[in-house]
Amino acid sequence: MFTASTSYSQQTIPTEELLGQGTPALYGNGYKLRKEAYDAFLKLQAEAKKEGISIAAVSSYRNFNHQKRIWNRKYNRYISQGLSPQASIAKIIEYSTIPGTSRHHWGTDIDVYDTSVPQPSGILQPKNYHGNGVYCKLKDWMDKNAERHGFYLVFTDTYHRKGFKYEPWHYSYKPLSKPYLEAYRKLDISKLLKTADLLGSTYFDADFIQHYISENILDINPKLL
Repeated sequence: MFTASTSYSQQTIPTEELLGQGTPALYGNGYKLRKEAYDAFLKLQAEAKKEGISIAAVSSYRNFNHQKRIWNRKYNRYISQGLSPQASIAKIIEYSTIPGTSRHHWGTDIDVYDTSVPQPSGILQPKNYHGNGVYCKLKDWMDKNAERHGFYLVFTDTYHRKGFKYEPWHYSYKPLSKPYLEAYRKLDISKLLKTADLLGSTYFDADFIQHYISENILDINPKLL
């Protein structure tokens, strides 16, 4: 059974690292994770390989500036399509986080796929992980084995869950991410979002921020809270 990492649960986590603005030590070839998560991921990969599944990462650690580029690019695209600022923001946060609030800032989370099968044109789509999707074998294997290695699905396909849409590819290494979330919840997130230098941030009113925190940050797999 996995528990919160002692090294992180018993010390203060730098605010910069919580926001993706630090310089953490990261490991991985083609992806970046903290050492403990990296070691666990290698073991997970090795076990899956025995079943003919080649687990790889589409995305892992992303710093604040990386997330900011994603945010601003999507915001400009939706605005150019004629969406209002509020509608553009709502569209972005179906799948993408506001910079400074992403779990990918922590080096604990990873988006996975299977490289042993023919690749679809768009990898990160729920249909690829269900039904006749190319990653069904991967999804079934992860459902049965991921938690034994400390990795938990974050945005589950739960009927009453709000916030970000279901992501069958996004896993979090709980022994590290749980204490990170606990530390993150102690920050003044409202102040953080209001002062963020992001396109559309002037539309982050109090009601929006309250819902974003409760739904997008905290309405996740309860095992990770």
